[in-house]
Amino acid sequence: MAFLDIVIIPVPTANKAAYLEHSRQSTVFFKEQGALKVTECWGEDVPDGKVTDFKKSVQLEDGETVAVGWITWPDRATRDAGWEALMKDDPMARLDMPFDGKRMIYGGFDVLIDG
Repeated sequence: MAFLDIVIIPVPTANKAAYLEHSRQSTVFFKEQGALKVTECWGEDVPDGKVTDFKKSVQLEDGETVAVGWITWPDRATRDAGWEALMKDDPMARLDMPFDGKRMIYGGFDVLIDG
């Protein structure tokens, strides 16, 4: 079953185009390492929650938008090997990060249902 890396990122709204370009460039790196697909989403209807929500999770500031993305890998072994290769020759370190990476939330998830 597939394995996903999922991120939630606070992005300055004015940096939307730069974020999209960063995503396009990093997608190439992930696919070279075996990722099946990279999906990026821009928050358009992100409500405030009573206890927690996407905005609170990344300490969203005025002038920022929540972006959510995921990388679909065929399995965890491919994902682990891909990240290991990327960390050895960190090509993403050469990209400008148009967001605050310290407030980014990320994790790896087994897909239970994909229908």
